[in-house]
Amino acid sequence: MRTVGLILFVFNFSTNSLLFAQETTNAAKRISEGIIYYSITVQTEKTAIAPLEIIDGGTQTVFLKGYMSRFEISNKVGTQATIVDGKSGNVKLLKTLGTHNYLIEMSAADWKDANNKYQNVAFDFFDEYKIIAGFNCQKAVAKFSDGTNATVFFTREIIAENRDFEFAYKSLPGLAMEYETVFGNKKVIFSVSKISYNIVPTAKFELPKTGYRILTYAESKQIGLKN
Repeated sequence: MRTVGLILFVFNFSTNSLLFAQETTNAAKRISEGIIYYSITVQTEKTAIAPLEIIDGGTQTVFLKGYMSRFEISNKVGTQATIVDGKSGNVKLLKTLGTHNYLIEMSAADWKDANNKYQNVAFDFFDEYKIIAGFNCQKAVAKFSDGTNATVFFTREIIAENRDFEFAYKSLPGLAMEYETVFGNKKVIFSVSKISYNIVPTAKFELPKTGYRILTYAESKQIGLKN
C-alpha cells in the first residue's frame, strides 16, 4: 500500500464450494473469489476520526478471482487500480490523476522493489480482540524493515486464496481485517466493512485499450509517479 497524493497505496467451483474453497487445519476457510469492501477513516493530530469519504472521498475495493486480484482506491485526487497476475507475478498499475491516465507495467521484480519496505515483516501478537464485519479479530503489530510499525487486526476464520493484494500482511495466519498507515500527520485506517462472495466478472482484470500513457516501472519513478 503505497501512496499518490492521498491515494494509498487489496477457479472453477461447484455451487456449494463457490463461497469457500476449503478449510485449513486451523479451521480458517479460504476465499478464492469475491469482493472485499473497505471503509477508510482518518485520524488527525487532534485524534478526531472522520470518514475519508467526507474528507477526501476515498474508498478501497478488492476483487479476487482465482490467481488474479485487483484492488482499487479512489479519492478526490484521482484513482488507482492495481491488477496482479498471481501466476506470472506481473502487475499492471492504472492511475488517473486529473485528466492524465497512466498504465504502469511492472515485472515481479519491480513489484517486489515497490514493496521493499514490507519484506521480512515481523509480527508481535496480543491478547486483544474485536469483531470486524462479523469476524473475530486479533491484534498484531507489524514491524517493517524501515523501522516503522503498524497495528493490524486479523481474523483466523477466513483467509484469501490469493494474498497478493495484502503484500504487507500476507504472512499473517489469516485475513487482515483492519490496518493502518500514515500519510503526513494523519493516520489512515482501512477496515473491512463487507465481504461479498459473488462471482467476479473476468472483464474486471482486462486492461483499457486506449486512453492511457504506457510507462515502465523505471519511467514512472523518473517522473515521480510513486506506487
